Amino acid sequence: MLGMVLAAGAGRRLRPYTDTLPKALVPVDGDTTIMDISLHNLAAAGLTDVVVVVGYRAEAVEERKEALERRHGVRITLVYNDKAEEWNNAYSLWTAREHFAAGVLLVNGDTVHPVSVEETLLAARGPELLLAVDNVKTLADEEMKVTLDPAGHVQRVTKLMDPADAAGEYIGATLIEGSLAGRLADALKATFERDPQLYYEDGYQELVDRGEKLAVAPIGKVDWVEVDNHDDLAIAREIACHY
Repeated sequence: MLGMVLAAGAGRRLRPYTDTLPKALVPVDGDTTIMDISLHNLAAAGLTDVVVVVGYRAEAVEERKEALERRHGVRITLVYNDKAEEWNNAYSLWTAREHFAAGVLLVNGDTVHPVSVEETLLAARGPELLLAVDNVKTLADEEMKVTLDPAGHVQRVTKLMDPADAAGEYIGATLIEGSLAGRLADALKATFERDPQLYYEDGYQELVDRGEKLAVAPIGKVDWVEVDNHDDLAIAREIACHY
């Protein structure tokens, strides 16, 4: 199984940091970046071969690649998203489709969370696609929310639902078994061809609509944050030093 980090995004709401850096390289604890935390977590969970999808300011990741490999004891393969500044991340994930067959633990490159999330996903292996879900946090409109069917499988995954209807928030970490590789790639392709501004989670919904059974792994009470803006970055800096 591989680790995978989606790190192609521009993160315009984090300027001036992201004038020269992709969001994943914004520091959150001294010189420790969001990507450092992602790579540390994957390595600590035993995943030392890591695919990093790059796009915006890819050269900044290229320049740090060897240092990141030494620092975290990982081997990094870069995948280039040629539409990172035009299209959303359904396409970004699809660009790494050749690696799906190895099995992937995917993490968003803008999420700061402890290694317990990766450990929870790996401990729950079995379903072909398993989403890490925070079922403790109080939800609002912006979060990527999930609802479940009576059997506990994902019914909907979208930001566009009443928070009161949701079973929790998808936190940007997924375990994807290799057996799903072709079907996931096809669902992602159908998604961005329908609308290039859709999220990869919309690709997950496409799988659900096609009859696939997606499962969730509740992460419990965990300090984590998706870093979209400067307020989120302040939270990340408060919690990252405790990991």
